[in-house]
Amino acid sequence: MQAQAQSASPAAPAAAVTTGPKLTAFQPGAFQALPLGAIRPEGWLRRQLEIQAQGLSGHLEEFWPDLSANSAWLGGAGEGWERGPYYLDGLLPLAYGLDDAALKAKAQKWVDWALQSQRPDGSIGPAKNQDWWPNMLVLKSLMQYQEATGDKRVVPYMEKYFTYQSSQLDKLPLKEWAVFRWAEELLPIRWTYQKTKNPLLLKLAGQLAQQGFNWQQGFANFPFAQPTTVASLKLNSGNNNLALQAHGVNNAMALKMPALWGMTGGTEADRQSIYKQLATLDQYHGLPNGMFSSDEHFAGSSPSQGTELCTVVEAQYSYEELLALLGDPMFGDRLEKITFNALPATFDPTMWAHQYDQQPNQVLVSKAKRQWSTNGDEANLFGLEPHFGCCTANLHQGWPKFASHLWMASPDGGLVAAAYAPNKLTTTVRGNEAVVIREETEYPFRESIRFVVEKAGKQPFPLRLRIPAWATKSVVTLNGKALPKAPQAGTFYEVKQAWKAGDVVELRLPMAVRVMPGFNQSVSVERGPLVYGLKLGEQWTKLRDRPNAADDYEVQATTPWNYGLLLPKGQPTAAFQVKERPTTGVLFSPAGAPIELQVQGIRLPEWQLAENSAAAPPQSPVAAPAGAKAETLTLIPYGSAKLRITAFPVVNAK
Repeated sequence: MQAQAQSASPAAPAAAVTTGPKLTAFQPGAFQALPLGAIRPEGWLRRQLEIQAQGLSGHLEEFWPDLSANSAWLGGAGEGWERGPYYLDGLLPLAYGLDDAALKAKAQKWVDWALQSQRPDGSIGPAKNQDWWPNMLVLKSLMQYQEATGDKRVVPYMEKYFTYQSSQLDKLPLKEWAVFRWAEELLPIRWTYQKTKNPLLLKLAGQLAQQGFNWQQGFANFPFAQPTTVASLKLNSGNNNLALQAHGVNNAMALKMPALWGMTGGTEADRQSIYKQLATLDQYHGLPNGMFSSDEHFAGSSPSQGTELCTVVEAQYSYEELLALLGDPMFGDRLEKITFNALPATFDPTMWAHQYDQQPNQVLVSKAKRQWSTNGDEANLFGLEPHFGCCTANLHQGWPKFASHLWMASPDGGLVAAAYAPNKLTTTVRGNEAVVIREETEYPFRESIRFVVEKAGKQPFPLRLRIPAWATKSVVTLNGKALPKAPQAGTFYEVKQAWKAGDVVELRLPMAVRVMPGFNQSVSVERGPLVYGLKLGEQWTKLRDRPNAADDYEVQATTPWNYGLLLPKGQPTAAFQVKERPTTGVLFSPAGAPIELQVQGIRLPEWQLAENSAAAPPQSPVAAPAGAKAETLTLIPYGSAKLRITAFPVVNAK
């Protein structure tokens, strides 16, 4: 994400959405997210959140000036735009997910200042901030906070602010980033309307829609079928609407915009246009890690292009919201793929350092010129704020919001297992009867997921389990007995009964190796929701030492990376051997990777670096070099490998 934009170019105006009749209500989503704190991470997921709390997320305020006591979002004279609100948006779910008193106290001072900042006219935040965009982030944060605490200040605060904003939008319209991120505010607007039924909120939603960019129309006439450049986006003179439309983070947020508007004031066509968005992104800019390229703007499908960390965490949140809005299990599949792969890959194992841009084929991390669409020389360093500090402020929401969206509620009084990881759910179902379910699993590293009912009321309710599209031979058992109806991949499987303490539902998701085609007919390797990369030796060198803070690092490979795979024709997956390793270490590190795949490969000496990155994979099939000998290669989960090859050429061995 770049610094605050200059005024958008009048030559490329935003296209407002088309609204129907005057809004009379907001359409509810297929599912409902549960209040923050209802889901407590356990097992490996809790350890991951604890690593995050012990790393940057738990200590950033101590040394980063933008989040110090001088922040304008704490009443100081410092940074007063998006960084404080971004940080709070991730700190809150981390604090309440872990039930950590120290983190809650850190978050509370930001919350209290925001609530106390409201002026008599309803405006909020630092007086110097004249942009609607950071306020949207504050409102999203306060939604989470109110549901976790029941603080009675929040809803009146929001109503007063929304009244103020509605009265001001004609003379102070959305600008720059807010034009492209306007739909983020629909979330707190809908949330507040659910509690108040205030008709003004219907009016405000329509006002925002009229001023905001129409992402459905943008993808219907997609202008970015080729990688972008500074020149093609006309960025030499500053940001403009074309560049903002091609911006990775804007597009990650926009994944939920047409569906969200379709549930607010739009149409069924709006709701369904997400599938066109995703197909377009996959076609022109899709990468093996489940993301689209954005370094910092659309960059094509070469596995040496990058994706910004902010784009990853915002795409996660969009998939979480899309799953709740539309109820399509596909969004759970996409959410898991980027959460278990792209998210951990962009952090060092301690979560003290992160990258601005990660690459699927990442064989050298260094300060050097690369083939980025528009980013700078530090973009793939591991550090405190490589290239730009927006990701330093925004990285915190990835793991905690994933944990808080593992379960959802259904309108018929049921519960939905939306994504899988170890946790304990404490909630209520129909009749306000208390329910406690413990989810015991080492997924995504193992195939079995057990749901143990620890407490349940007398009334029956449905339990829906998401069956991933890749899980073609899944099995569901209830108290040790297979259920008669076979689960179907890509659906929700429903088990409905009067539950009692001690009931156990077990879901087994067999994980067969899959070989996926990609750029230049290269292949990537998947198993379950995990993508795999070549394990390389890593030498970390400190590039910049910051006392009492996060350091910056370069990483060089100490083992060869330029291999192609030997895959049997007709049965490529038969080439792989699966080896399970302990799940007790730091899982997203080369040493702690809990799964290894072994496969035969041949080194390709002519495949070398280009612009300090791995060159594009040679077109497959590749002829084996004369005299080349097969070697056994070890692949580990993408998120565990900080250097890796993920898109492999296929060797045509004779």
